Amino acid sequence: METKTAKLLDGKALAAKIQQELSANITELQPQIGRPPGLAVLMVGDNPASAAYVRGKERACTKVGIASFGKHFPTETTQAELEDVIAALNQDDRVDGILVQLPLPNHLDAVTLLYQIHPDKDADGLHPINLGRLVRGEPGLRSCTPAGIIRLLQEYKIPLQGKHAVVVGRSILVGKPMALMLLEANATVTIAHSRSHALEEITKNADILIAAVGRPGLITGDMVKPGAVVVDVGMNRVTHADGNSSLVGDVNFDSVKGVAEFLTPVPGGVGPMTVAMLLQNTVNSYSQKLKN
Repeated sequence: METKTAKLLDGKALAAKIQQELSANITELQPQIGRPPGLAVLMVGDNPASAAYVRGKERACTKVGIASFGKHFPTETTQAELEDVIAALNQDDRVDGILVQLPLPNHLDAVTLLYQIHPDKDADGLHPINLGRLVRGEPGLRSCTPAGIIRLLQEYKIPLQGKHAVVVGRSILVGKPMALMLLEANATVTIAHSRSHALEEITKNADILIAAVGRPGLITGDMVKPGAVVVDVGMNRVTHADGNSSLVGDVNFDSVKGVAEFLTPVPGGVGPMTVAMLLQNTVNSYSQKLKN
């Protein structure tokens, strides 16, 4: 008997398609606005993973025609210096999006810096005003990872209305905005987390299961309803016995692929969609210039 394997939700391919659409969009808008869109990614210190992410974001900007105003600061940069930089970028008409790359060195307060970013330039969609707009169902910049997941589900024509969606994780980056976006799409939503009792009973009821807790391989095949859609937001670097390391998700891919109908790979699933939505947010802010 042939074993059924989940269809992969290819975030990498969809992100490439979105980048082409954005590129065409920019080509059309640029003569009217008189400049390209601009994104400033601020990075502090020398975290190698962050540096790789920032390089990836800057490459993606170049590809679609977004000007990069990225700045890389030494580890000892002060809170006040960064606040001054953000204030200047808020005033800079060439910049449509501002993003502070996390994590920051311990002496800096990421939340306070986020609050300094003008909500209309909040490329990450995490400012309280933008989160408030999401809660109220009003237009605004949306948090990149959950917005990317919704877009990926739409691309594969996965219906959300009336479905039971379970989000495992309650972070302000993913879990909470994800639950709100699923509600907006008329799903019935349960939020579970590390303190939830009988997690397996909750996840087994999900038509759509989204894992965003940062625990490698937490979701196994016996926790998944047959035929469910499973989205893996986890990006965990795991070191193996031979000393080599690899990137794994919160979902145990091998045990879930025989149960789920759709599954996102790690890497190549949610990650590229997050970057695509960052570019999308920047272009959305840019296109508002025609309306103002």
